[in-house]
Amino acid sequence: MFQLISRKDYHYGFQIRASIVFYQKTKNRYHLEWLKNIFSSGYIRNRNDDMTEYTIVGIKPVIKILKLLRPYILLKKEHVKLAFQIDKLLNGSFRLTRFIQAAELVDKFAVINYSKKRTNTSVKLKEYLRQHKLYPRND
Repeated sequence: MFQLISRKDYHYGFQIRASIVFYQKTKNRYHLEWLKNIFSSGYIRNRNDDMTEYTIVGIKPVIKILKLLRPYILLKKEHVKLAFQIDKLLNGSFRLTRFIQAAELVDKFAVINYSKKRTNTSVKLKEYLRQHKLYPRND
């Protein structure tokens, strides 16, 4: 999952957050502990509904894990493709235009995940940038 997160301490007012979450009934938590041992990142927490989550946050660990899992992914191929496109835009020389393009790809996650609650979008990012006289500009 990729999200656009409002961050006052970021120059462009937003962060692109990457995360992977695995879910399992709490009685089968050991499966998630096994994965965490293999991936060596993230955290595990028990929820109040008898479910346990294993969460990995950050573009570098997420991309690393997706590279490992890519040959085995059947249902989320479009998600993985978008993740690699976003990673490519965010790596290398950081430019505002690339950040906006990555944010537009993040919007696609809302569509393929059937998200109804997402309020931070590339449109909101552009509005913020215009208000702070950062967009449009040539960079």
